[in-house]
Amino acid sequence: MGAPRGSCALASLLCCLLSVAHAQRVNVRNEVTGYLGKEVILPCNFVANSPETKVSQVTWVKETGGRKQNVAVFHPDHGPSYPMERDSTRIRFRTPSLEDATLIIDPLLMSDKGTYTCEFATYPLGNEDGFTELIIVAKPVNRATAEEVKASKIEVPVALCTSSNGKPPARITWQSGLAGNASVSQVVNADSTVTVTSRYSMVPSKEANGQRIACVVEQKTLAQPEVLPVVLSILYPPEVTIQGYDDNWYLSRNEASLTCLAKGNPTPTQFTWTTPSGTLPKSVEVQGARLIVHNVDQSVNTTFICEATNRVGQVRSEQIVFVRDQPAKRQSGSAGALIGSIVGGILALAILGAIVIVFIICRRHSRGAKGSYDPKTRVFGNGTAPPPPGDFTELDRPLKAAPGRGQEDHECDEEEEQEERHSPFGYPSRHLEDERERFDQLGPMLPIGSATRDYEYDDMESQHDGSIISKTAVYV
Repeated sequence: MGAPRGSCALASLLCCLLSVAHAQRVNVRNEVTGYLGKEVILPCNFVANSPETKVSQVTWVKETGGRKQNVAVFHPDHGPSYPMERDSTRIRFRTPSLEDATLIIDPLLMSDKGTYTCEFATYPLGNEDGFTELIIVAKPVNRATAEEVKASKIEVPVALCTSSNGKPPARITWQSGLAGNASVSQVVNADSTVTVTSRYSMVPSKEANGQRIACVVEQKTLAQPEVLPVVLSILYPPEVTIQGYDDNWYLSRNEASLTCLAKGNPTPTQFTWTTPSGTLPKSVEVQGARLIVHNVDQSVNTTFICEATNRVGQVRSEQIVFVRDQPAKRQSGSAGALIGSIVGGILALAILGAIVIVFIICRRHSRGAKGSYDPKTRVFGNGTAPPPPGDFTELDRPLKAAPGRGQEDHECDEEEEQEERHSPFGYPSRHLEDERERFDQLGPMLPIGSATRDYEYDDMESQHDGSIISKTAVYV
């Protein structure tokens, strides 16, 4: 039992070595991928292990579904032959020879798919062959379009993406920021290619019109996914408004106008102007979406109606026009600036009035404290007598020189104080004229009966001792 098992193992090893030897003599590729409609090359070379080996013929055989068919044959005496397509140049040897049997197929058809065997007829070894599997792929034609649909509340397909005649089938997805759903279907064509169709569905609204989504196609023949943008087209009737009326149409006004603005999908191109009576005033001219009134009169004191139409529907809008006898008064300048100016003026007057009142109250308080003064008796109205000469009050006491003031300034202050002592009014006599003028100005502002108002400078006369007395003034 052991000997037969050893013999079988040895036989299997010899068979494997012979297969490797044969595979090494015929060089082919195990698998070749070709693109539909393009050129494909099937390499095949024979390498003789000894100079005694002779090649007499080369043959390519195709096997599809268990059926074999000769594709190309080369004989050194008879040349190349192509039994599968005798009248076609689509199949040919690259360099017809007994060593290089490389086969070229151009253009490649989907029916060319199958297993190809390259055989060399040799002596004394017999036939040597190699096998190549030809795989055919097809690059699809991709296209994405928007489906024109009317705005509604029912979900319908709004975009279509198709990947046609691909091999293998393409994979389609959608990029969208809208609320929608996708559905996919496939159809196998007669040439074994596949057409994939994807529909993107949603509830169409006018807001979705013009929105962008994208179809993304992935397939083996594409180096990277192909992105196809789609702009949605949702049909809806016009939305109409009328502009141009400024509420200031008055008799004899020139070139007043109204404009009918309408948007929709498709864009409205037809506009109709009417009035409730059905006819337009004679002074009106219509230029498409624009209505022009060259000279405003009472006939345009009406309601103008604009109707805009597209293939989805017709919508109208109305504008009531009121014709005035005279132009409406328009405020010039900024209302805010005018109010600001008025408030500022009132505030300034209030501040000025407050200053005047405070000044008058202060002056009255000061005069009331001093009382009136009788130059004959040299007695004040409050019953107090002036201090005797040489007797200084706290206010009459000479001021000390302020820091930083010179001796000259201090001496001038003392001279002014001495002069004030000889004036019954507490003012230097050399300033009498200035004070007279100031009192005359303040007199009308003071109440009747005050010491200052009752005193008249015109009644004063200067005495030989430098004092001043009144001739006729009466003091209260």
